[in-house]
Amino acid sequence: MVRAGFATILGAQPGIEVVGEAGDGREAVDLAAAARPDVVVMDVRMPRLDGIEATRLLAGPGVTDPVKVLVVTTFNLDEYVYEALRAGASGFLLKDAGPAELVGAVRTVAAGEALLAPAVTRRLVGSFASRVSPPAPAPAGPAHADRTAPEGAALAALSPRETEVLRLIAVGLSNAEIAAAMVLSPETVKTYVSRILTKLDLRDRVQAVVLAYRTGLADGGS
Repeated sequence: MVRAGFATILGAQPGIEVVGEAGDGREAVDLAAAARPDVVVMDVRMPRLDGIEATRLLAGPGVTDPVKVLVVTTFNLDEYVYEALRAGASGFLLKDAGPAELVGAVRTVAAGEALLAPAVTRRLVGSFASRVSPPAPAPAGPAHADRTAPEGAALAALSPRETEVLRLIAVGLSNAEIAAAMVLSPETVKTYVSRILTKLDLRDRVQAVVLAYRTGLADGGS
């Protein structure tokens, strides 16, 4: 019933076409491979193959031609959020979201901007800061001299302004809010975001948020 409702809402929108529905994760992966949709709206708990593994098969590391996946979740399923991020999800939608939010989320993910409402970013991703933060530094000494931190080193490629933009993305600010906080135009912020993704070889804002937490740039308690 929920799936039919989603399909009805989305199918009635200009510029959106529902190309298929699936009743389980395995069917979703097969259908997406055949239909090549711009966005897959994916549930988490499904028979045969759960939404996390289905997302990994469609958008995870090593996938040659990934599909953008919008994961449907609820706050009482927070434990799945980090795994969905690692699996390659491009955004999250709460099951109690209204029709306008559903449509907006699909359009946002389709546009490559990804993620979710700033307030939800703070609650969901912030709650997992301890799980995505970097491990404690290795002891000093010859045995550890050749160890590197590639993710942290990657941040060195960013300018101070780009680093600050990344930090603000990670704590849940939208482009408009970042523009106001840094006294920049929205167009300038959009350019900074594009440069950040390019320099760090990231697909979207979701990956940028994860990187910021893993490297300690974003503090989940802030």
